[in-house]
Amino acid sequence: MQNNLKISFIGGGNMAAALIGGLAGKLTAAANIHVVDINADSLAKLQQQFRVRTSSDIDATLAGSDVIVLAVKPQQMKGVVAQLVPHINGQLVLSIAAGIRAVDLSRWLKGHNAIVRTMPNTPALIGKGITGMVATAGVSAEQRAAADAIMRAVGETVWLDDEKLIDPVTAVSGSGPAYVFYFIEAMQQAAQEMGLTAEQGNALAISTFVGAAHLAAQSSDPVGVLRERVTSKGGTTYAALTSMEASGVKQSIITAMKAAAARGQALGEEFGQD
Repeated sequence: MQNNLKISFIGGGNMAAALIGGLAGKLTAAANIHVVDINADSLAKLQQQFRVRTSSDIDATLAGSDVIVLAVKPQQMKGVVAQLVPHINGQLVLSIAAGIRAVDLSRWLKGHNAIVRTMPNTPALIGKGITGMVATAGVSAEQRAAADAIMRAVGETVWLDDEKLIDPVTAVSGSGPAYVFYFIEAMQQAAQEMGLTAEQGNALAISTFVGAAHLAAQSSDPVGVLRERVTSKGGTTYAALTSMEASGVKQSIITAMKAAAARGQALGEEFGQD
C-alpha cells in the first residue's frame, strides 16, 4: 500500500511541510498527497515546492484517502474534525496535535476507531525528529505500518502501548528541543560574559551539543558513564557540575519536565470537552 499511499493533510504548517518533504516522491507520489488549508499562501508554497494537490476546503476528495493527517492547532481540532465526518469511511486518521486524546477524536468522528496519535518534535523539519506513537484498537497492521512509514520520513519512531505515555513523551522529546536551545543560550551568554565573542560562543556551544549528542548516540555506554569520563575530580568539569548540583539544576529539569507532562494532560482534558 505504501508505494501508492493516498494521504490528505488537514493543515499545511511547518510540521506538515516537513512530513510532505519526506514523503513526496519517496514513500508515495506527490500526486497522491492532498493538502487542505485556509491559508492560500501556504498552499501555493507547498504546491510549488512539492507538486502536491491542494484545496482550501474539506470536501469529498478526502473520501479517497488512505490516511488523513490532522496537522492543525489543538484548539481548532474539534471544529475541523466535525467537517471530516461525512468523508470518513475507514481511513487511518493520524494526529500530530498535542493534547488531543484519541478517545475524543473518536467521539467527534462518530465512533471511528482507526486512529494513531503521535507526538513529533521540531528536528523533524530537518529529518532528524523522533516521534512517539500510539494506535487505537481499530488500527490494522497495514495502517500501523503506514503510520510508521509516514513519521519515519522525518526521523525515528517510538511506539507506546498506553496513550497516557504520550504526555511524558511530549515532556521529553516534544518540548525537549526547547530545553536544549535554552541550555545553549545559557552557554552562549556565559561565553560572552567570560570574554568570547558572540560568534565564538555560538560556534562553541552548538558544536559541543552536536558532538556530545552524536557521541551519546553512537556509544554503547550509558550517558552517566560518558559524563564521568569527562569529569576529573577537582578539575574544571567537576567544578561546573558541583555548582550545578548545588543549585539543583538536575532536579529543576526533572520538575520542569513533569510540569510539561501535567500540562499536556490538562490540555487533553480542556480540549476534549464536548
